[in-house]
Amino acid sequence: MIKFTKMHGLGNDYVYVSTFDQKAPADPARLAVAVSDRHFGIGADGLILIGPSEQADARMRMFNADGSESEMCGNGVRCVAKYVHDHGVARKPRVTIETGRGVLTLDLEVEAGKARRVKVDMGAPILRAAEIPTTIAGDPPVNVPLRIEGHDLAVTAVSMGNPHAVVYVANVAEFPVETVGAILERHASFPRRVNAHFVEVLGPGEVRMRTWERGSGITLACGTGACAVCVAGVLTGRTARSILAHLPGGDLELSWPDDGSSVFMTGPATEVFSGEWPD
Repeated sequence: MIKFTKMHGLGNDYVYVSTFDQKAPADPARLAVAVSDRHFGIGADGLILIGPSEQADARMRMFNADGSESEMCGNGVRCVAKYVHDHGVARKPRVTIETGRGVLTLDLEVEAGKARRVKVDMGAPILRAAEIPTTIAGDPPVNVPLRIEGHDLAVTAVSMGNPHAVVYVANVAEFPVETVGAILERHASFPRRVNAHFVEVLGPGEVRMRTWERGSGITLACGTGACAVCVAGVLTGRTARSILAHLPGGDLELSWPDDGSSVFMTGPATEVFSGEWPD
């Protein structure tokens, strides 16, 4: 049996398996597909393993619902920090988590002994096309024209340790994210596929966004994607350096200070239930 905990950040939900007190799954990619199934499994956007690290308080590995491994997950890392605190791995207000993009520092807002909100230093955005990676033009690639399904898109590409394509639209609620997002994810311009975000600007400090997430499809929230949207808003001159992003699952606060170094993300982390999965 594998002990697990179901957690989510703004509805972006994952099955979390701690390897501090049990053996790591032999085939985490296969397990991710099984547990993510919303009819025959637990139901999730993927699987996240939490285990020991030689560099930080804990290490996370993230697997999408299709079994592919991703470098990073913003909503996921907030939940990892909550798990590490609430389950006694590192009961302190600031924790460090080793991820596919390096060691991140997270500050916890604790109420009644439980972490409720988490502020993450997400590190500096990666803006060189070859490192994102993408073959669209520019370092950084800003407002690059792509035509998909009859839609003329202006794509801004950013990596937050994982690749993102940001597209601004007039009305995000009416935009066909299901079709355009699926095609953009696997577009030839993105050799490692891409997370696609469609954004409506409500004002200099406020946006509404929807996401087609690489390997998982439509999700209620994407933390790294919201960070990429903050950066893209500055690069394109559409929004300020600090914004409130409205996602289908709730709101995230983002900031990219003038020094252009780290992007900061603040949002909730929620534990839903724990159980055992037959191995």
